[in-house]
Amino acid sequence: MPASNPVIVCANLQKSFGDLAVLQGIDCQIQRGEVVSIIGSSGCGKSTLLRCFNRLESISGGQLIVNNIDLSKPKLSRRDLLALRANVGMVFQQFNLFPHLSVLENLCLAPLKVLEQSKKESRETARLYLDKVGLSAKADAYPDPLSGGQQHRVAIARALCMKPEVMLFDEPTSALDPELVGEVLEVMQQLAKEGMTMIVVTHEMQFAREVASRVVFLNKVKVEEEGDPRHVLSNPKSERLQAFLSRMNSTLVA
Repeated sequence: MPASNPVIVCANLQKSFGDLAVLQGIDCQIQRGEVVSIIGSSGCGKSTLLRCFNRLESISGGQLIVNNIDLSKPKLSRRDLLALRANVGMVFQQFNLFPHLSVLENLCLAPLKVLEQSKKESRETARLYLDKVGLSAKADAYPDPLSGGQQHRVAIARALCMKPEVMLFDEPTSALDPELVGEVLEVMQQLAKEGMTMIVVTHEMQFAREVASRVVFLNKVKVEEEGDPRHVLSNPKSERLQAFLSRMNSTLVA
């Protein structure tokens, strides 16, 4: 992956809510095709950082460039904001599917409104990505009767319908029963194999170890440690990361 063409560049990124500093001095670059797992304790700023990447949160200082769009500006033009929304997909913890629309209609909505696709094209695209996540048979179903795993796969397919260059996942399996986690991670693993740039906030250490090309550990508003997951998760240098991984292992054993 060429280091000269990062899809995301953070330089001394800062984010505060009033007097509360949530992120401070974040420096990182994410290359096209990378899968980066962001880990850390609750409240360390993981989800906030993810939301900064698609301007759901504006930064308070420093520089943030995503897909050549400078998000450091106080205001973005409508053109830049639409380009960002089209090229950076996000899958939330709670799926956010419209219950009054069928699965197919949920997938078609953004391509129709944002990309201005025809109804025929949007439906063809939707069916393509439903097939990709193994849910072709659920096109005419409504979200509520679906299992949590199925709803999450629908949410992934919906994001893919925009044909984004980057996918953001915020705790993609945290709301799922344990037996449903595998079907969502399988879809994400396939996306990784296909070269999709992905930033994943997760507590799934096995996913981070096996799929991510890099892991970033946030602690107390800063990056405490980062690197190859096989090294960072097996031989953490930071005492804070050692303690975090110990707690995670204790939770799994319990």
